[in-house]
Amino acid sequence: MIETLQFETPDGATTGARVAGRSGPELVFVHGVGSTAAIWDAQLRAFASDFRCAAIELRGNGVLADPDPKLITRAGFAVDVLAATRALGFERFTIVGCSLGGVVAFELWQRTPERIDAMVIVGSFAQYPKGEAYAASIIAALQETGDMQSFAKARATRLNLPPDRLEETIEQMACKSVPCYRASTQATWTGDYRTVLASIDVPVAVLCGERDTIAPVALSREIADGIAGARLSLVEGAGHVANADAPERFNALLREFLTVNAS
Repeated sequence: MIETLQFETPDGATTGARVAGRSGPELVFVHGVGSTAAIWDAQLRAFASDFRCAAIELRGNGVLADPDPKLITRAGFAVDVLAATRALGFERFTIVGCSLGGVVAFELWQRTPERIDAMVIVGSFAQYPKGEAYAASIIAALQETGDMQSFAKARATRLNLPPDRLEETIEQMACKSVPCYRASTQATWTGDYRTVLASIDVPVAVLCGERDTIAPVALSREIADGIAGARLSLVEGAGHVANADAPERFNALLREFLTVNAS
């Protein structure tokens, strides 16, 4: 059973979590800019018997009260994870982050490395090529369409998703407000964590969908090459959101990593 919770953060925003599992090591999932925490439901169901699982609902998602857009930053997203995990009693945890979620993992490592046991970075990047320009192009497209529903349909249809994933993607993206999505977009694509990689000294798995055109495999390879001992694996048949595109294959890779890491 998945339980939905909300928490207030120290800086005045609202975060949340979809929670499953009552015993075992702590496993924390962080979604991307176009998703909500529900994108991890297949993982919550698969791992709840062996782990205490929490999929963090980052500030600025439509399922939460909208904060002041000025609070939507990479640092603010890290605060969300820390506030939720502390409220849940998670002392140390493995963080699994997709796209923006991977960026949040790097931000957390800079701030509180002592809280992180291991990382799984999915379809993400240490620095996005021409990130400022890319963010500006997304924001311009959003302004041109004028509303999140129209923008979500236009952006999602370019991802060549099957019908069920297309509907899910549009629904999760469209629930966000225009100001919050604009701020989240700016935060997602403009960081630079390349100098952080060498300092990461916990076990790390880097996963990338073999059909990911948003964050191609070269960006995942840069992460794996920059972290001692990190291993890059491709998720067959998956695009940018590999955990939702190919959940069984993704879950098998994640479980393998968690099993090895626990031994």
